[in-house]
Amino acid sequence: MAAPLVCTVLPTYNERHNIGPLIERLLAVNPAPYLVLVVDDDSPDGTAEEVERLIAQRPCAGLPEPCPQQVRLIRRRHERGLTSAIQRGIDEALDTYGADIVTWMDCDLSMPPEDVPRLVRAIVEEGADVAVGSRWIPGGADVAHGAMARTLSWIINQFAMALLSRRVHDYTSGFMAVRGEVLRRLRLRGDYGEYCIDLLARALRGGYRVVEVPYVCVPRVSGESKTGVDLWDYLSKGRKYVATVVQNWRERGQPP
Repeated sequence: MAAPLVCTVLPTYNERHNIGPLIERLLAVNPAPYLVLVVDDDSPDGTAEEVERLIAQRPCAGLPEPCPQQVRLIRRRHERGLTSAIQRGIDEALDTYGADIVTWMDCDLSMPPEDVPRLVRAIVEEGADVAVGSRWIPGGADVAHGAMARTLSWIINQFAMALLSRRVHDYTSGFMAVRGEVLRRLRLRGDYGEYCIDLLARALRGGYRVVEVPYVCVPRVSGESKTGVDLWDYLSKGRKYVATVVQNWRERGQPP
């Protein structure tokens, strides 16, 4: 059987210093056929220009035949938002390139790119439909965030486990690999990180096999965190997470 085409979607905003090392590390560990698809929200720091420079330096840049490992850029000039950026990348990966598996992750190097093949193997070798990187199972950890952020994340995930399912321990991960056919049925909903809770809850409700793979979340290398700048920011986003958990609890028994 032919190897599956894996596409990693990278939603970016002001990640110029991180995007190059991230792409190079992804290309180094993911075998062909493999596609990196950057979806940039018109970053003022030159993130898109850095990606274009990397594309121009690829060994088969300008050749008519596709490279076994490709890097592509979508520059959104009139749209903003994490969830819509990931969905745009998913749509492009499936409809334009015919990807079999789509992965995505944060672009600040807090999620080790070397763990992407482990997520893919959970699908290819273990038969999972959805593989999620988890900080809250043995072997996983969060050393990137302070005590306040870790505590709030733990509380939200415990709440989600209590209302939704204990088969997932890290509903707010955002580090995922998913079969293409699942993503054709389940489109992302939400504005920010709550999309992950919603997607995992609906995948479980739809009978898809969800597998967690432990990973260690490490401090970002460069730039400012978009997760939360203060307690009020964390609580504001946390309210959306809680509302998403409750919504999916109310939708239990309904088609995903």
